[in-house]
Amino acid sequence: MRIRLSAITLASAMLAAPVMAGDLESAQQQITSKLSKAIPGLEIKAISDSVLPGLFEVQSNNDQMLYVTQDASHFVVGDVYQVAANELVNVTEKKREALRADALNAIPEQDMIVFAPEKTKATITVFTDIDCVYCRKLHQDVPRLNELGIKVRYLAYPRAGLQSPSYSKAVSAWCAGDPQQALTDAKAGKSIPGKTCENSIKAQFELGQKVGVTGTPAIILESGELVRGYLPADSLAKGMGIL
Repeated sequence: MRIRLSAITLASAMLAAPVMAGDLESAQQQITSKLSKAIPGLEIKAISDSVLPGLFEVQSNNDQMLYVTQDASHFVVGDVYQVAANELVNVTEKKREALRADALNAIPEQDMIVFAPEKTKATITVFTDIDCVYCRKLHQDVPRLNELGIKVRYLAYPRAGLQSPSYSKAVSAWCAGDPQQALTDAKAGKSIPGKTCENSIKAQFELGQKVGVTGTPAIILESGELVRGYLPADSLAKGMGIL
């Protein structure tokens, strides 16, 4: 963390006066042009002013944030922290959380496999791999999560890729006549009938990569906060302020 902060501080110190609003469009064009040529495969999703005077925040693919000078001659990759009264606040992660929440809100629940309580107090969206041990453990907690008022929405994230047995199992579960039961059976190690249909498994997997999922289970709260890995139901509920 010290290295990241020092690098950003140094970059900020080298800059001239803050960019005026009228220069934003030209800066965006220059940053897009120079970085796209310098970094093959880079996808720039958005460019905006950052909390650091004179540096622009560039949202790229794979959940990465870059902080770039107006002329795109220098940039820093990393997270920006605000030094608050008694803590450090990860400003960059807060931005990621908002982007994750927006991305998930754009997905219709009909594309997910949903386990809903009678009365919903909170919702989690889980990127899952049917063959993942801790994903299976989390699925065993779904009745308790529902009892606590937590809706569980599943998206598929076959870690081994789109040509893997896990991908095929996900397609079969999502295409089943009763997706909830098929997913439950598959996560219990039971064989489920092979099915194919028009589905969004590939899009779900790619979305997971874009919002920073690197392993499963990946639990995303309504705020967009990403919880990496398994937590027991009661521990998760306490962290969400439900217990």
